[in-house]
Amino acid sequence: MVSANREMVVYCFDTLVAHYSNEEAPLPAFDEGQHPLFVTWKKAINGGEPRLRGCIGTLEARGIVNGFRDYALTSALRDRRFPPIQAKELPSLECTVSILTNYENARDYRDWEVGKHGIIIEFTDPDYNTRRSATYLPEVAAHEGWTIVEAIDSLIRKAGYRGTITGQLRKSIQLTRYQSTLFTMTYSEYVAYAKTTRGVAPTINGAKP
Repeated sequence: MVSANREMVVYCFDTLVAHYSNEEAPLPAFDEGQHPLFVTWKKAINGGEPRLRGCIGTLEARGIVNGFRDYALTSALRDRRFPPIQAKELPSLECTVSILTNYENARDYRDWEVGKHGIIIEFTDPDYNTRRSATYLPEVAAHEGWTIVEAIDSLIRKAGYRGTITGQLRKSIQLTRYQSTLFTMTYSEYVAYAKTTRGVAPTINGAKP
């Protein structure tokens, strides 16, 4: 099984830096494979805890080289919850790559463990008779300090449901649980890695290493 690693995060940073520089990113230093994956960008402000700046990925297996390249940019520039990340923000960024594994159909909406499982929920919106779905990666509920029910209710809202959340609605949920491996690196760690392995730090207009 392929696990998330440093080279995958480096490739995401390389891809974003190359976008701002209008250049080609260096070739990735990891092997191709087929896996579901996510790229998460967070930004630390004034030394505080990093806050989410963008997170997009795919729950379906795809080639990880193109996958990390595509989602590094999509999550940084086209996450509709946030304005696009600007080059000047790079020094404050950290990037996490996730590779998803071990998909399992849960017995019910409570059949998963906070801190271990990511979850995908699907349900029918009782007000509009439309299907809704959403996911949280394994680290989200634990980071937020949520209980199982709090995480489910938050995910119902993320899926776009605005009505009253009832026990009946929760029981109607089809839940898939999964696990992941992840690797996180800050921009300063990325710059240090580039200096060590390539002998030169990445530089672009609008961002200082």
